[in-house]
Amino acid sequence: MSIGGGARFRADGRTPGQMRPVSMTLDVQKWAAASCLIRMGDTHVLCAATVEDRIPPHLRGKGTGWVTAEYSMLPGATSERSQRESTKGRVGGRTHEIQRLVGRSLRGVVNTSLMGERTVTIDCDVLQADGGTRCASVTGGYVALAIALKRKGLERAIAGRIAAISVGIVDGTPVLDLDYPEDSHAEVDFNVVGTDAS
Repeated sequence: MSIGGGARFRADGRTPGQMRPVSMTLDVQKWAAASCLIRMGDTHVLCAATVEDRIPPHLRGKGTGWVTAEYSMLPGATSERSQRESTKGRVGGRTHEIQRLVGRSLRGVVNTSLMGERTVTIDCDVLQADGGTRCASVTGGYVALAIALKRKGLERAIAGRIAAISVGIVDGTPVLDLDYPEDSHAEVDFNVVGTDAS
C-alpha cells in the first residue's frame, strides 16, 4: 500500500502523502552549544545541545563519549494545560519512551569513540504540540547535535544524518506526517527514523 495515491485531501488541505511545512531557526538560545527551533506545521520543538566533559559512570576510563536526550512538553503546548512532570516528582512513561527513542536514534549517527570522554545532552522542549513531537525532536535534535559537535571540533564523530516522520492509516487511507487530530483517530500509526549512516 503506497502513501499519496489519489487526490483525497485531508482536513488541513494536504494530500495523503504530503508533509506539513518544515522550518528551522538556529541558535535561538545564547548559552547552548547549539540550538534549533524546528517547526513541523503547528508542532514547534526547541532542541538544544549541551556538551560536558563528563560521562556516565559505566563509561569512565573507556575513552568514549555519550549522547543522550531529555524531552519535555511545556504546560501550554496543548489545548488543555498539562502539569509539569517536575511537579509530579517523576518522569512519565510516554516521556521516558520518547527520551529513549531520541537518544538511541541520535547515537545511531555518532561515533562516540571519537568524542573523547564527553556527554552531549539534547534537550527537546515542546513549545506547541500538534502531532509528530517525537519526529520533530529527532530531526531538530540531530541538527543541534551536529552543529554542537562541529563547533567543538568533533565533526569526525558525526557518522551520518538522521530525520524522522510519522506515517499511519486514517479512515482507511495511508497518510504521511500526521497532525494531532489524525494521530488521535488513526487506526495505526508509527514513527519512521531514517539515517544515511553506513
